[in-house]
Amino acid sequence: MRKTEQSPAVQPALSGALTHDPPLRAVRTFEAIARLGSVTLAAQELAISPSAVSHQLRVLEDFLQIALTERQGRRLILSQQGRDYYRSIRSAFNVLRQATEHLVEQAQTRQVTISLIPLFGMGWFIPRLPTFVRANPQTEINVVYANHRNYLSDASDMSIRFGNGQWAGYQSERLISGKMVPVASRAFLRLHGHIDTPEQLQQMPLLHDEERSTWPQWFLQQNVRRPARMSGPLFEDGLLTLAAVQAGLGCALMREPLIASYLESGELVKLFDLPIDDGRHYYLCVRQDSEMTEEGKLLQNWLRMHKSVEE
Repeated sequence: MRKTEQSPAVQPALSGALTHDPPLRAVRTFEAIARLGSVTLAAQELAISPSAVSHQLRVLEDFLQIALTERQGRRLILSQQGRDYYRSIRSAFNVLRQATEHLVEQAQTRQVTISLIPLFGMGWFIPRLPTFVRANPQTEINVVYANHRNYLSDASDMSIRFGNGQWAGYQSERLISGKMVPVASRAFLRLHGHIDTPEQLQQMPLLHDEERSTWPQWFLQQNVRRPARMSGPLFEDGLLTLAAVQAGLGCALMREPLIASYLESGELVKLFDLPIDDGRHYYLCVRQDSEMTEEGKLLQNWLRMHKSVEE
């Protein structure tokens, strides 16, 4: 193993640990030599001359007071200490490269994140999303779930929320109606017969979306006496209720804009055009304490356009 001459300019304190960071340019050069296995290839990657590569290697060896390479014939190979050092720094360079690539990728792809309730996403947002993607191919859309029971924390650029439109720290505008209409599956009607009057629903199995109070309100609105026993399964959200209706478990009050495709296909049937409004609707919400990005504005305006078309 060859000895290296000490350079006063870079020689570290010899008593105890090194007192400052290693010369990073020299470390980068050594990493390239070790990874590529050649001074020439390292010089090409770093866009410097082979002599400059050799100089940076000497700078690092002088700093460490350790020979990181040794001659094997005409080849320059890593010493045992050089191999150990390379193994130690390799992961750091990998992390640095990955972080850089990720940052560049984010800068090149214009992203916007929207949070929404599953049934809204499946029944309204996603079927319309292809038109936005075709018109804005440079914008990346991230769609995440929103828990409409707890909106305390939401890091999304915007959110579609369900409720009365009042959320602290957010500006909201109504996007679509949350009115509900009674529906059933076509398979259910084949089994139970056609339903011609609201009174007939008194004898039908009823499904409840989130709460059991909505059906009694609907019967009261139609001047129909509520069933003596308001039973039937209760489902936590609209997506589960939809699955239950599709399975033929019973009739449900569902928010019409979110099941429009099922009504159009005939899989589900609107029993009566007698909606009930419980005061809750779907709102487009943005934070009051942050500026909307250009990508966010594109999506926001697109949503508003669909709102105006459907009102």
